Amino acid sequence: MIKSEGGVKMIRNTIQAIVLLLVSIAANAEPQVLSMRDRAAVIDQWMTTRVETVLPNLMRRADIDMWVIVSREYNEDPVIRTMLPSTWHAARRTTILLIYDRGEGQPLETLSVSRYSVGEIFAGAWNKEEDGEQWAHLGKLIDERDPKRIALNYSETFPLADGISHSEYELFHRGLPERLHERVVSSEPLAVGWLETRTPDEIVVYQQIVRIAHEILAEGLSDAVIQPGVTTTEDVVWWYRDRIRELKLTTWFQPSVSIDRAEAPEKSMGDWALHRYDSDVIMPGDLLHVDFGIQYLRLNTDTQQNAYVLKPGETDAPDDLKAALANGNRLQDILTGQFESGKSGNKILADALAQANREGITPSIYTHPIGYHGHAAGPTIGMWDNQGDTPGRGDYPLYPNTAHSIELYAETDVPSWGKAVRIKLEEDAFFDGENTWYIDGRQKEFLLIPRVPPVQ
Repeated sequence: MIKSEGGVKMIRNTIQAIVLLLVSIAANAEPQVLSMRDRAAVIDQWMTTRVETVLPNLMRRADIDMWVIVSREYNEDPVIRTMLPSTWHAARRTTILLIYDRGEGQPLETLSVSRYSVGEIFAGAWNKEEDGEQWAHLGKLIDERDPKRIALNYSETFPLADGISHSEYELFHRGLPERLHERVVSSEPLAVGWLETRTPDEIVVYQQIVRIAHEILAEGLSDAVIQPGVTTTEDVVWWYRDRIRELKLTTWFQPSVSIDRAEAPEKSMGDWALHRYDSDVIMPGDLLHVDFGIQYLRLNTDTQQNAYVLKPGETDAPDDLKAALANGNRLQDILTGQFESGKSGNKILADALAQANREGITPSIYTHPIGYHGHAAGPTIGMWDNQGDTPGRGDYPLYPNTAHSIELYAETDVPSWGKAVRIKLEEDAFFDGENTWYIDGRQKEFLLIPRVPPVQ
């Protein structure tokens, strides 16, 4: 069960101090990253708050009064990894969490039907020597509570809500009294809601997490890292990986650095996806594109930005390239202007594409939720290789208090290059139910290499 009120208050005071430290990042040139011990305090407090304030509402919204989450060591359910205490790196043996909604006005009952308690929230509810076989005891606990709907993590649509294995599903039913079998349902709306919903505390700190990511990205796209004519795109990729580790952070995917240049034919998106990790020497006049993300405090970022390498005598990017970037920003505005609570990802996509086409913009939108995972659970709003409906995930509605990576490109004719150029952008944004805002701003000007042009 959750700690006493006095213990929780003490932890919250600690968290307030840590949040103040995080907020100070904006005033420092060097990203400030918490110690592992301080990170653990933040993660555990967030978890307590989420179980107390977020989970009951989600269970009632999904009309589920019992949620059973099962995971075996080295075969972790994606959801259970978001519920483990900060000092747990994985499930142990067979870990079973039982969450029961006892009704309005009462806290959730949170049990660990496992060999161990799971942190301070999930109290141990199985002693092998006294209670006998684990699955049978789980069935007994469920029978005693007589829930109306028992949710398990299986889903045809969302992989992140499909964590129970076939053998675990069968073992669960063997231990469950026959009369309760028909009450077993998919947890899909609950599991997705749990993964996608952000608390006020999380979103305050999320701004600092995205700020750290932006600072690392910008440093990599500078003359501190890049010597035109010498440095390769692969060199920059591995600089990013090393820099992330120097800051005691991790990434959830290998960064990519790719080049577009006037004399090169514009690649299709399929070819670009296949070749974006190719290594090439960075030269003056190149347009550099970076796809980059970090993971910190269990939250992920996903950003794509662009830099222009100045030619001798240049002090800025060509005006028509800057116009192409402005078209990308306008497409971002068109997309986020379609965000409405309850609107499906497919409908948001269709309406945004229609408006962009009316404005003469050649668009492609492939936006996804972000949070506990990089490509997170929630509404899919287009895919780079499918600008029509995405059955299932695209039908899921947009909910308040969710974060999304606004990922897209606008294709614009660039006369000075003699071709159309795709400006690929991605920035993390938060939807509060009425408004959408970028968690740490967005790119509206090219990063220049070098940053300060030489005096002419």
